[in-house]
Amino acid sequence: MLELSSIVILGIFAQWIAWKSKLPAILPLIIIGLLVGPFSTLISDDGSKWIEPMWNGTNGLFPSDQLFSFVSLAISVILFEGSMTLKKSEIKKVGPVIFKLITVGSIVTFIGAAIAVHFFIGLNWAMSFLFSSLIIVTGPTVINPILRNLPLKKEISTVLKWESILIDPIGALIAVLVFEFINVGQGNGEVYTLQALTEFGKIILAGFTLGFAAAYALYFAIKKNLIPHYLMNLITLATVLLVFVISDLISHDSGLLTVVVMGMVIGNKNVAELKDIIYFKETISILLISMLFILLAANINIADLQLLLNIKILLLFFVIVFLIRPIGVFLSANKSELNFREKVFISWVGPRGIVAAGIASLFGLKLVLAGKEGAEYITPLVFMVVLGTVLLNATTARMVSKFLGVFLKHSSGVLMIGASEASRLIALYLQEQGRRVVLIDSNPILVNKAKELQLEAFEDNIYSDDLFENIELNDIGYLLALSGSNEVNKFAIDKFGANFGESGTFRLISPDELKDPKGVTSEVLFSKTDDFINLSEVARDYPTINELHLKSAEHYNNVLEKVNQAKYSIPLFIKDNFGVIHIITSFKDASKVQKGYKFIYLGKEITDL
Repeated sequence: MLELSSIVILGIFAQWIAWKSKLPAILPLIIIGLLVGPFSTLISDDGSKWIEPMWNGTNGLFPSDQLFSFVSLAISVILFEGSMTLKKSEIKKVGPVIFKLITVGSIVTFIGAAIAVHFFIGLNWAMSFLFSSLIIVTGPTVINPILRNLPLKKEISTVLKWESILIDPIGALIAVLVFEFINVGQGNGEVYTLQALTEFGKIILAGFTLGFAAAYALYFAIKKNLIPHYLMNLITLATVLLVFVISDLISHDSGLLTVVVMGMVIGNKNVAELKDIIYFKETISILLISMLFILLAANINIADLQLLLNIKILLLFFVIVFLIRPIGVFLSANKSELNFREKVFISWVGPRGIVAAGIASLFGLKLVLAGKEGAEYITPLVFMVVLGTVLLNATTARMVSKFLGVFLKHSSGVLMIGASEASRLIALYLQEQGRRVVLIDSNPILVNKAKELQLEAFEDNIYSDDLFENIELNDIGYLLALSGSNEVNKFAIDKFGANFGESGTFRLISPDELKDPKGVTSEVLFSKTDDFINLSEVARDYPTINELHLKSAEHYNNVLEKVNQAKYSIPLFIKDNFGVIHIITSFKDASKVQKGYKFIYLGKEITDL
């Protein structure tokens, strides 16, 4: 009981440390796991571990191969939660690059890393290819925390995010294939057999068939209200576990692919309850990840770690990170819209995560127990790559992004709270000017209208804790709160201004502030005489955004005064000679206005300006 509760407590403590230090949680989790596992044997009285995951005859948490079962089920839930966040609409620009990364890039890593570990460490080819298949994956649990703290172009963050999630089942499948070859092959497992290929075909067939069938069955049950709301999350979790087990019974080791397919299908369906399901699964995933990494790290022995005390191990790490990864990225991104520096940065950021560590432990331990030659190297080598890449990327990603010039010094993207008609008109104008605009609204009708205009819009509640977990906002620098609720607008500014308003945070003036606008702060958007009602009425009656060429600073002052006084016109922006757009209320130095500047306003065109 003490060991089980300690794992949960230490796992959550590690997650808190990661949040506080803005590092991927995998770092403190693995370190804690090593401390209570192999390193604790150096100071304990009897040389035993403080936490022993597998039963060794005298103590341990999981008897026999039950640790494998727990790891498998936990990884299935984690992969299902991650795959539900994959949206087809996100990869229009970089789809080909992502596809090549998970195919061409995987092949390069699979072959390159196998050759490297074979000649550097001396593993036989079977174990070499098993190792290379396990390090193909880049984990979303480590990529997301790194990206969350880096203002990057949307294309870069999208490529890294999608690669990290899609590559997980790809790497897992290739590892399964190699594992099957080793298990069912003749002799020591180095002989390619028809039986192994047949098993792999069964995995593919079972994974896609059961994945689609289970997803549509769950979708049908939700749509027909066959599941009460209070049981929705629990039944979804139970369904995932049931489908995983059934898939594995039909075709051994097919469960991972099945739950990924199931998650992707459900995630791209119009399911109103999807957000609740994702939120619940995310909470479960955090708990499972916390327990898994501590258990898997603690399960390593000192003898395993001593295998890494070799200069050739360091050389292997450098080859994987600085040679094999860049080759895979540059081949995959050839003839894409990504420039050289962006390709270099994507090459640099390739941390391995939970699936690599989890499956390595799963297969490595099974092969060690089966007495396969070289199997004792698999788990420590993979953990070395996981820990090394996470540590390298987490500590250097910001510095490297600045050095390469892919770090956005000035985030010009715009986040708009509210998708009313006025918001959509303004968003369309800004999008036409080359700005990225993201609209958030809890009203599905308004969100759908925005999407019909090819605007990037999301149905969400700004009071949700995980509001922006699955929306790429690395390039957002302006926050405009245009909802009809003053409380919502103020909340948005207070909660999200620090993260998404580095270039400016603005909200509409409230009806109460209209009565006495003198004390209103500078964060008021567009005008101190137009609240949401006025803005909406003007947008309804005169849904046009006008541009007026300015002649001088005096002309600007006259125009601003007339537009402010006009009943059906509202000032919006100033565009300078460099094409930079300034919000009217933030443009303080009117003396800079010269010929060529443009005055942008919403509503009825004023002819005598």
